[in-house]
Amino acid sequence: MNRRPNPETAAIAVTEPPLPTLAPPAAPARTSAQHMSFLAHARYVITDNPVTGIAFGMFLVIAFCAIFGPWIAPHDPLASNTGSALQAPSLRHWFGTDQLGRDILSRVIVATRLDLAIAVFSVALVFVLGGLSGVAAGFFGGWTDRIVGRVADTIMAFPLFVLAMGIVAALGNTVTNIVIATAIINFPLYVRVARAEANVRREAGFVQAARLSGNGEYRILLTQILPNVMPIMVVQMSLTMGYAILNAAGLSFIGLGVRPPTPEWGIMVAEGAAFIVSGEWWIAFFPGLALMLAVFCFNLLGDGLRDIVDPQRRT
Repeated sequence: MNRRPNPETAAIAVTEPPLPTLAPPAAPARTSAQHMSFLAHARYVITDNPVTGIAFGMFLVIAFCAIFGPWIAPHDPLASNTGSALQAPSLRHWFGTDQLGRDILSRVIVATRLDLAIAVFSVALVFVLGGLSGVAAGFFGGWTDRIVGRVADTIMAFPLFVLAMGIVAALGNTVTNIVIATAIINFPLYVRVARAEANVRREAGFVQAARLSGNGEYRILLTQILPNVMPIMVVQMSLTMGYAILNAAGLSFIGLGVRPPTPEWGIMVAEGAAFIVSGEWWIAFFPGLALMLAVFCFNLLGDGLRDIVDPQRRT
């Protein structure tokens, strides 16, 4: 005997709402996971290699002194006291005093801000000018490549430090002119690195896919080529930071840099060089040591940044 379905049950079954479906994960969740993976890789690189960890630790110390230097300096870096001139390192003056009785430790700490600022602004300027010019030369080729290449070759024809001396002597020994001179002499380095990387990638598969998708050349340059050139450029920036600090100190050492009594490592080394013969070695030693450690830090930092930003080194 066949049973007929109950009309009320059928109505309820028909009007019952459908079960909810799970939505696919949102894009920000994937982005957050990528960021966490990048941070985990960076932490692995820093902790796995002791040299890289030391370099990043030294960089944090330099950045801390540059930001908070005037507040953590134990004495006024410009206050002179002839009664305590040329005192050897002691508990009161850890790095001793100079010929005017100024505390050398305070001057070394405060000078970190000026030297690091010169390096940062000069590297940022040369990255914008040299990096973008090199990428455009490698991507477009033709007259763009010839013009940028001839400018770089012209700068390379001069001894770089002598060229910096000439630029500062012609424009005046101010901080702005030191930044401009440092950026100019580093221009060929960024042009050659960026040009070589862009030249390799301009016919890559992802660039051809972007062209087939209807993207213009300038859009491809900014969205496809430049992001792929950035890892090697970041390493180049780190290496150039140390050279920029050394160049600024060298100009100050020969009298073409920052003017005294402004605390600056090159000036302090130049002032202390005359007292080494008479036995006051600490006047030039500690500023020179700070300069050496800063350059050493940025050179080591470049290797660590290469391992962090290079996708091929991630596991």
